[in-house]
Amino acid sequence: MRILGIDPGLGITGYGLIDAGDSRMIALIEAGVIRTAPASGIAERLKKIYNNLNDLIREHHPDVLVLEKIYSHYKHPATAILMGHSRGVICLLAGHAGVKLVNYPSTRVKKAITGAGHASKMQVQRVVTGMLKLKRPPEPVDVTDALALAIGYVHIEMKKLS
Repeated sequence: MRILGIDPGLGITGYGLIDAGDSRMIALIEAGVIRTAPASGIAERLKKIYNNLNDLIREHHPDVLVLEKIYSHYKHPATAILMGHSRGVICLLAGHAGVKLVNYPSTRVKKAITGAGHASKMQVQRVVTGMLKLKRPPEPVDVTDALALAIGYVHIEMKKLS
């Protein structure tokens, strides 16, 4: 099963694509970020995110696309709104491509892969690095978060089947 995890953001969107037979057989296919410049304007930025992810989906044909559920911190409501723009484009893309879309809260993903729902970014990075047998942790953290979403899906869905 191919799983595409996406950490949406207007400035940086992280993505991680894995192939998983089960929670013990997970292989990294591709991971990276899509960066957009504020000077480009919101329409161009969203178009770049859409086009890059569309190319990735067309090339690799994931079975599932996993996004983090949107959340808003009371001190930074504008951040959630900007993330909502990129999430909307990604949800539209999943619909157009016919890819199953799944949303999880970050605490559920962290608990699934580290055992602690409030694990630090560093803890998540260490677990992702170990699970994928990487020599170095994925960077930037947006890539780690995207891979954690994909790996989390494997662990959460395997638990349902047990």
